[in-house]
Amino acid sequence: MQDIPDKIHFIGIGGAGMSGLARVLLDLGFDVRGSDLNSSQVTERLKAAGATVFEGHHGHNVTGAGLVVVSTAISGDNPELRVATESGIPVIHRADMLGLLMERQKGLAVAGAHGKTTTTAMLALVMEKCHQDPTILIGGELTDVGGNAKLGRGKYLVAEADESDRSFLKLYPYLAIVTNIEDDHLDHYGSVDEIIKSFRYFLQKIPADGAGVLCFDDTNVRDVAPECGGAVITYALDNPEADYVLRDIKLEPGRSAGEVYFRGQRLGLIELVVPGRHNLANALAVVAACLKLGLDFNEIAASLKEFRGAGRRYQYHGCVKGVTVVDDYAHHPTEIAATLRAARQVHAGRVVAVFQPHRYTRTSLLHKRFGPCFQDADLVIINEIYSAGEKPIEGVSAQLIVDAAREFKGDDIVFLPTAGDTIEYLLNNDQEGDLILTMGAGDVWKTGLALLDRLKEN
Repeated sequence: MQDIPDKIHFIGIGGAGMSGLARVLLDLGFDVRGSDLNSSQVTERLKAAGATVFEGHHGHNVTGAGLVVVSTAISGDNPELRVATESGIPVIHRADMLGLLMERQKGLAVAGAHGKTTTTAMLALVMEKCHQDPTILIGGELTDVGGNAKLGRGKYLVAEADESDRSFLKLYPYLAIVTNIEDDHLDHYGSVDEIIKSFRYFLQKIPADGAGVLCFDDTNVRDVAPECGGAVITYALDNPEADYVLRDIKLEPGRSAGEVYFRGQRLGLIELVVPGRHNLANALAVVAACLKLGLDFNEIAASLKEFRGAGRRYQYHGCVKGVTVVDDYAHHPTEIAATLRAARQVHAGRVVAVFQPHRYTRTSLLHKRFGPCFQDADLVIINEIYSAGEKPIEGVSAQLIVDAAREFKGDDIVFLPTAGDTIEYLLNNDQEGDLILTMGAGDVWKTGLALLDRLKEN
C-alpha cells in the first residue's frame, strides 16, 4: 500500500461509506479526524474509538491534516474543501481511499443496482464465520461486526462498490459480485447504456486469476460478462444455463430455502431467516464467491443460516398493540416490489407501505415505473419527496408517483406529505395485525419509530 499521511481528515465523516473507512484507518493507527453537520450515533462511536470529530463544516477544521477525504456529496464550495485546496493539502475521493486499502488485501467487491448492502453483509458474515478474518466495509450496519466496518488481519477485504457516481471504477477487486444492472442514477449517467458501459470497465479491472460472480437472471449482466478480466462464474434462480442454480425454492414465514446445484450436481441446502426470493439470490452469489475462494459448502450454508440482515434492510423495529413496524431502504421500483413480496411471504395480516420518494431527479425519471410496484401492499401511504440536497424541479412532486400508483391500486393509495400526517392517519386507521413497512433512502425510518412511541402512549 502506498504511503498515506498520518493525519487524515474526512469531510462528512458520519456518512455510511466515510465512517467505515475512518474506523478502519483508526484501527490501523492513523490520526483520524473529521466533520459532519450534526452529531449522530455514528460520530459518537468514532469519537469513542479515538477520532476527533467536529460538528459543522469550518475551514479551520482541516488545519494540520496531511490528507483530506471527500465523497461525491461534498460540493466544491464546502469551506473545508476550499481551505484544503487553497492550502495545498491533498484531497482524494473516498473510493480512492478504499482502493488504497484494497492494496493491503485481496478485494472482494459487491456491485449492482440493488442488493449491494445485503449481499456484502452476507459475504462479510460468511467470511468471518469461516475464520477468514476479513477487513469489512459495508454501507449498512452489521450486528455481527458491531457496526459497518472492521479491520481484519486475513488476506481479504470485503467491500460494497458504489456505482452511483462511477466511483467504483477506482477499485481493482480480486473478485466482484454483480447482482444486477438497472436504470438507477440516471441523473449522473444520462442513460442505461452509460451505466452498462461503466460495469464493463469495472469487470475489466479484475485480474486474470480473479473472478466475476455474475447474476445470469439479469440481461444487462449477461451482456457485460465477456468483459470480465478473470474467470466468469454465473448464478441464477431462473436461468438454468448458469453455473450455480437454486431449485426447490421454499418461501415460508421465518424461512427461505433452496437446493444449490453446480453444473447439475447437487451441493446441498441453504436456508435463510431473512425473507424474500431476492435474498436467496443474494445468498447464492455468496455461495458461488466463497466456493471460488476455497471455503467449505457446509460451513458457508451454516453461516448463511445465522444471517440476520443489515441495517435498514427489512429491519424490525418493534411491535406494539399488535402493530409491527419494519423499515427498509428500498427506494427504486424494483426494490420496493421485492421488499413487498418478501413482506407478503412472512406476514399474514395487512401490509401497509409508507413510502418516501428519494430525490427529484429519480422521481422525474422513474415515476411511471413506480405505478405497479406496490401491488403486494394492502394500503400505500406516499410522503412528499426527500430531496437529499437536490434543488426542486418544476412540476416534480410526489403527486407524480401517487397518480401512477392509483392507476393500479386506486383508493388504496393515500398521499400524506409529512411524517406527522402519516402518524396521525395510522393511529386512527391501524388494525391489530398490521405490518407497517416504511421504505425509502431518506429519513422515513424515523416515522416508524415515532409511530411505535405514540402507540405506547395511547
